[in-house]
Amino acid sequence: MSDTVRVGFVGLGDIGKPMATRLAAQQAEAGLALSVFDLAEEPVEELVAAGAKAAGGVGALAAGSDVLCVMVNNDEQVRSVLDEVLAAAPEGLTVAIHSTVAPGTPAELEERAARRGVRLVDAPVSGGVMGAGTGELAIMVGGTEEAFAAVRPVLDVLAKKVVHAGPIGAGTRFKLARNLMHYAAFTAATEAQRLAEAAGLDIVALGEVVRHTDALTGGPGAIMYRDTTAEMEPGSFWFTTFGHLRQLAEKDLDFAIALAEELGVDVPLARIARERLAPGLGFPEEQ
Repeated sequence: MSDTVRVGFVGLGDIGKPMATRLAAQQAEAGLALSVFDLAEEPVEELVAAGAKAAGGVGALAAGSDVLCVMVNNDEQVRSVLDEVLAAAPEGLTVAIHSTVAPGTPAELEERAARRGVRLVDAPVSGGVMGAGTGELAIMVGGTEEAFAAVRPVLDVLAKKVVHAGPIGAGTRFKLARNLMHYAAFTAATEAQRLAEAAGLDIVALGEVVRHTDALTGGPGAIMYRDTTAEMEPGSFWFTTFGHLRQLAEKDLDFAIALAEELGVDVPLARIARERLAPGLGFPEEQ
C-alpha cells in the first residue's frame, strides 16, 4: 500500500468530471487511490459510484493526498482552493493546477505553496471533454523536475501527450499559445462560413469537409515543424518546402478575397493572412 499514490481531485465540472472518472476507472491498474471533492453533490456521487472516495472538504482532501489535482473555473477559484490546501499544509503534497490561469498566476501560487512545504505545477490540459474521457488529453506542465516527477504517474493516466514545458508558468504559456491558434482558427472558420453562405453553399457540408481534410493534413499544426520562427535561408529545405505552400496559399487567398468582394462579404482575417502568411512562415519581408 505504501507504493499507492493518493490522488485528490477538486472540481468536477465539464472537463474535471471525465478526468476524475478516468482516474477512478484506472486507479487499481495505475497504483492510485482517488478521492474527490466538489461543491455540487451530484458529480461527487457519480464519482463515488465509479470507485472514488468522497472528501468532506478541500482541506481534508489535501491532508489525505500525495497529489492534488485542481480543475476549477478561474484564477479566483484556484486561489481560494489553494488557501484551503495550505491551511491543511500536508507535508510532501504536490498540487497540479489544471485550470487555465493568467500567465503570472502560477509563479505566485508556487511561491505561496513553497512557504508551506508544498510543491506546485501548472498543468493545463488540451483535448476537451472527449479527450478527458478517453485519457487522450495533452497536458503541458510547468514546474521543477521534482514536482513534475511527483505528478507524472497521475498525468500518464489522464493524457496521451505529457510535455514538461519548463519552469513554473511554462505550462500556462504553452496552453495560451496553443489556444491563441485554436480560437483564431475558430474566428477564421466563422469568416469562411459567411463567405460560403453568401455564395449559396451548404455550410454544414463545408464543416464536414473541413473536419475530414484537417484529420488528414493536421490542420494548422501541419506547418509547425520548424524549431525557430527566424527568417529562412534561401535555398534551405524549409524555404523550398514552404515556397510551394506560399504560392498555393496566396493564389487561393486572392481568389477568396475577390469572391468576398463580389459578394459583399467582409473578410478581414483573409486579408491579414494574405499579408502576413509569408513573413509568418519565415520568408524575408521583401520576398
